[in-house]
Amino acid sequence: MQTQRFLISFVSLASFLINPRVCSPTCGFPAIFNFGDSNSDTGGLSAAFGQAPYPNGQTFFHSPSGRFSDGRLIVDFIAEELGLPYLNAFLDSIGSNFSHGANFATAGSTVRPPNTTISQSGVSPISLDVQLVQFSDFFTRSQLIRNRGGVFKQLLPRKEYFSQALYTFDIGQNDLTAGLKLNMTTDQIKAYIPDVLDQLSDAIRKVYMKGGRRFWIHNTAPIGCLPYVLDRFPVPASQIDSHGCAIPRNEIARYFNSELKTRVIGLRKELSKAAITYVDVYSIKLTLITQARKLGFKYPLVACCGHGGKYNFNKLIKCGAKVMVKGKEIVLAKSCTDVSSRVSWDGVHFTETANRWIFQQINGGAFSDPSLPLKLVCTR
Repeated sequence: MQTQRFLISFVSLASFLINPRVCSPTCGFPAIFNFGDSNSDTGGLSAAFGQAPYPNGQTFFHSPSGRFSDGRLIVDFIAEELGLPYLNAFLDSIGSNFSHGANFATAGSTVRPPNTTISQSGVSPISLDVQLVQFSDFFTRSQLIRNRGGVFKQLLPRKEYFSQALYTFDIGQNDLTAGLKLNMTTDQIKAYIPDVLDQLSDAIRKVYMKGGRRFWIHNTAPIGCLPYVLDRFPVPASQIDSHGCAIPRNEIARYFNSELKTRVIGLRKELSKAAITYVDVYSIKLTLITQARKLGFKYPLVACCGHGGKYNFNKLIKCGAKVMVKGKEIVLAKSCTDVSSRVSWDGVHFTETANRWIFQQINGGAFSDPSLPLKLVCTR
């Protein structure tokens, strides 16, 4: 009996050790190239249209850092976990170092090209197709310039990094709210989602054609639980759930995510040399918002930095907004004093504390498909 137990234990241990997912060394990503919107923008929109004002950046950077948060974003925690420096925005020419990647995301970006200006709708002109043009230009010109040597060699990535890098995508949320701005119904917004995902899929194919092989793709958030959506696009009380979220708005997000996952499965078959990870941030963010108190957070539907109203959100007086009163500058939309326990930073974006908690959930792979830790997502 003792011998039998020993054999069973030995076989179990052997099976554990020969499991390729257990034995695989970490991927050793030398760089990150990110495509997205304000959820991962580390300075793109600020470089083009002016810095996101203080108190953005107050917690970690202690000054504006191009991020729409009090501190770090999920992409920053990804970089930390991989032992890489924080990503500089491609559009930021001041003090940037691109030796370990670049960030093409800008706040307000959509997958589909916008047909309005940023002053009309708040949508960035740097849509995903433009981000892909920028990446293609960076791919080619970075090597030509790096070959000059000197400081250029130190500030630009090695050629092999492009095939070894992690390519992250976090975009699509603004495509959904674009329909809300046009007073579209849930069904009307659902009807154009396939086109959004066609264009997102094409973007991934284009990166693959440039040699990209490791992809990390976030689905979209429960937009019906975000203060700015609740404030700007209200629904009848009968369509608000027990947590205060707008049911039809979350229905749109879930449909987007379901279709996105189907596209990812198809791309895995099509792009046979790629490792593509689908990350369910929707479920994590929904848990954070609906179980906030249990998790040590409070007021999940109220912006920390805003101005007035049920959700402390005003589209005309956003975080950091100022006015001149008798020659003196007065800040109207200030930060709350308990930011470390808050979920929503400005009604649109999450606080650093929330972003850290979200990252901790996705890092181990429990919310990923395939279910692999971040450091192993090069595994096919």
